[in-house]
Amino acid sequence: MEVFVEGFTFKRSFTHPYLAERVGPVWVLRDAERKRGDYRSEEWVALAASPEEVDRIARKRTRGRYAICAICPAGESPDGIRNGYKALGYRLRRTEPFMIHALKRIPRPSSPASIHRVGSVELAERLASASGSRPLRAEFLEMGAPLQQWVAIIDEEIVGWVRSIKANDSGWCDNMYVKPAFRRQGIGRALLCGMLGGDRAAGAIASVLLASHTGAKLYENSGYQKLGTLFLFSPVKAKAP
Repeated sequence: MEVFVEGFTFKRSFTHPYLAERVGPVWVLRDAERKRGDYRSEEWVALAASPEEVDRIARKRTRGRYAICAICPAGESPDGIRNGYKALGYRLRRTEPFMIHALKRIPRPSSPASIHRVGSVELAERLASASGSRPLRAEFLEMGAPLQQWVAIIDEEIVGWVRSIKANDSGWCDNMYVKPAFRRQGIGRALLCGMLGGDRAAGAIASVLLASHTGAKLYENSGYQKLGTLFLFSPVKAKAP
């Protein structure tokens, strides 16, 4: 769970520091103090804590808007989590498989794309244009930087990307995407395996991620195993009288 906490707060800190704090048996992830502007929604992350305890802590300590991320380990029944939060007035927004790769055996799939780590300003600018995002900061272009970005290229076109964020002693896999016209060609798997090789070379002991249910199959085919499921709940707003 610490890898998720560290990786998630790292990526949300690009625009304003987003911090993790342990509050009893749960973590709260939220903005550092702001001098102006609204606070973003908080995430209260719980593993092996009862819905009643998490609800009590979150309602008492929140600054305003928040969601609860309750993790159910693989092999355990999720009924207590589902029913417990529902009884407390929460709405289940979605579930996401929580997965890990031990980096011991990394596949070497064939792909029509070449896989590259983004290590130059030129490639970072091309990625920004392709993805519609801000260019990668110069500090993240170096080998060993806490964020490593990878791209898939076909005929000089960037057709996919993924990044790994150094979190604790592992990598947090994030922002995996392949353009629709290039899917089902093994490009996503090749991207992942390139990233995993980079993680292992950098000394990571594992790669951890949250997947969509449709994307989970891709990760399984790349060697990831399911650790559990994250349940994302939000409090139901009271209806106006």
